[in-house]
Amino acid sequence: MKVINSLPVSAFGGLNFVIKEAIDLKVNKLLNTSLPDLPKQCKYNWFDIVMAYWSVFFCGGDCAEDLSINLKEGFRNTPLINIPSPDRVLDRLKSLSDTPQYFTTRRGSSEHHFSLAEELNRLNMKLLSLLDDFEKDNVVLDYDNTLIFTEKADAQLTYKRENGYCPGVGTIGNHIVYVENRNGRSNAHILQHKTIERMCSLLHETGITIDAIRVDSASYSYEIIKAIEMNSKRFFVKARMSGTLEKAIGNIQQWKEVKVGDKILLRGSTTIKPFERAARDSGDTSENLKTYRIVVTKEPRRDGQINAFTGEACNYSPIMTNDFDLTDDDVVFFYNARGTQEREFDVLKNDFGWDKMPFSKLEQNTVFLLIMAMCRNFYAHIIKKFSERVDFLSANFRIKKFIFRFICIPAKWIRSGRTIKLRMYGKLVFKT
Repeated sequence: MKVINSLPVSAFGGLNFVIKEAIDLKVNKLLNTSLPDLPKQCKYNWFDIVMAYWSVFFCGGDCAEDLSINLKEGFRNTPLINIPSPDRVLDRLKSLSDTPQYFTTRRGSSEHHFSLAEELNRLNMKLLSLLDDFEKDNVVLDYDNTLIFTEKADAQLTYKRENGYCPGVGTIGNHIVYVENRNGRSNAHILQHKTIERMCSLLHETGITIDAIRVDSASYSYEIIKAIEMNSKRFFVKARMSGTLEKAIGNIQQWKEVKVGDKILLRGSTTIKPFERAARDSGDTSENLKTYRIVVTKEPRRDGQINAFTGEACNYSPIMTNDFDLTDDDVVFFYNARGTQEREFDVLKNDFGWDKMPFSKLEQNTVFLLIMAMCRNFYAHIIKKFSERVDFLSANFRIKKFIFRFICIPAKWIRSGRTIKLRMYGKLVFKT
């Protein structure tokens, strides 16, 4: 087989359209004006640094070293971006980390290691404001924590008995709007009301009005519900079983049969006034307690064990809300829609590198989490927009399929007629 060498050709020609879209959205100006000033002699600006790191994941890589190994040669002549070295990228991102924060709870003496990254969260909201598909009026905000298992130097033992971090994440649809990192020993419920307050304050600052907040059972506490009510019109939370809740379930007289998959379950609702003891401990009077609605779905227990308060051998799935207008079924359907956030965690961990953090300290890895959350938000925009221009893309494609279908097209930049043009070696009818 005879081989003829030629000038470098990039195997990832479709990436040029991604970079061009970022420039058209003025992401380059946003990054260069919002992030700290770089030294005047610096060869690379912030857009080069951040976009180069994003490009690693847009081309199927998973670490900064892919820049020098797989990308830099093919993009040597591109007029859109300068590709820095991996060390330069990581050093610059590391410099964006904030001083770590240590908090204590009202009753405990243990210190909880948090990383708030307020300025990067604010930058993320500015980026979202550039996207034409980001809604701001009467949004539904989902909040949840996820575990990222890692053996970094400062990672602490999680409740899963593995070292890691436990970041809290706020999402609106498929957009990441807030990330606050915490060490693994600080479970989701610890000081979550302060996290909710910081997150909602940032969203209100950006001009976002919150219609509803959906949270899981880790948020079922007096202080957290109080913080949520102050920042939204409605809330939906998975309630945890307690004596008060079991008594309330025992008072439900009417149960309706509902079919879920191949099961026939029963669903009913009642009212409840929870957290009386927590209110007393906080110094609030019982007059300040509110009555909420509880929607309960129950199914028979396999072991036949009878609950002492309800008198039934059933498992219960209760949802508490301050919305008294929706039907019982609508409350359950609306709450279950927050399952999309679990899918977002899967996307962030497997497509955008959250499972492979590059740094050794929590606050530095928080920078990485937020930079890649911005990348996820940008990808949600381009896959939707590009799918409207070409038939072989779909708005629900994961990034791996996008890479195979769109990014992996050989191309190189050439000079022709005093202009620089992108020569594509394939059939890609794409209007810029």
